[in-house]
Amino acid sequence: MRAGWSLLLAGAVLTAAALSTGPAEAERARVIPAAKVDVPPAAGLQTAVLAGGCFWGLEAVFEGIKGVRDVQSGYAGGTRATATYDLVSSETTRHAEVVKIVYDPRQVSYATLLRVFFSIAHDPTQLNRQGPDTGPSYRSAVFPQTPAQAKVARAYIAQLGAARTFGAPIVTRVETGQFFPAEGYHQDFARRNPGHPYIVRWDAPKVAGFRAGFPALAK
Repeated sequence: MRAGWSLLLAGAVLTAAALSTGPAEAERARVIPAAKVDVPPAAGLQTAVLAGGCFWGLEAVFEGIKGVRDVQSGYAGGTRATATYDLVSSETTRHAEVVKIVYDPRQVSYATLLRVFFSIAHDPTQLNRQGPDTGPSYRSAVFPQTPAQAKVARAYIAQLGAARTFGAPIVTRVETGQFFPAEGYHQDFARRNPGHPYIVRWDAPKVAGFRAGFPALAK
């Protein structure tokens, strides 16, 4: 759980320089094939909701994509009454940590967001965990906001699975559930706390990997 990492701030000095994200880390970014199908273009802003481990890192990656207007950390899969960090961390609420991405489909498509999601933002072969975080709240899941998004998500998962893109089974689930925003201190956490040990170790490399693997998409 991330809570243990906050204790390092008081007990040790861990700087970004000590665990910097250099070219070697960026070069390890996996860029997977594009989806064969996509959501048809539509007028106005659209919303995507994705779960792939700690929402701090997901938020940091997707905030850097051209056409993304806003990213908000939150919870999905459970009820409004249990949508708090303390309860979700108990792993009894059915919630997953998610991000809600508001994007302009004229600049970036839903399938492109999924490509970044599966390539860089998380490992879709890890069941109920990502990196040091374990439990169903850290599961890999897509929460489609429209029937078209659901169709594209299922097709892309099937495409990647058939191609054996990851060398291991994809465990990403396509789920339903309302989005509930997380507490204020979680929002823009990586941007506001770039030297936090957890961000330096786990999330900064994802951002560097995105910029190395998708330079044309980076703001």
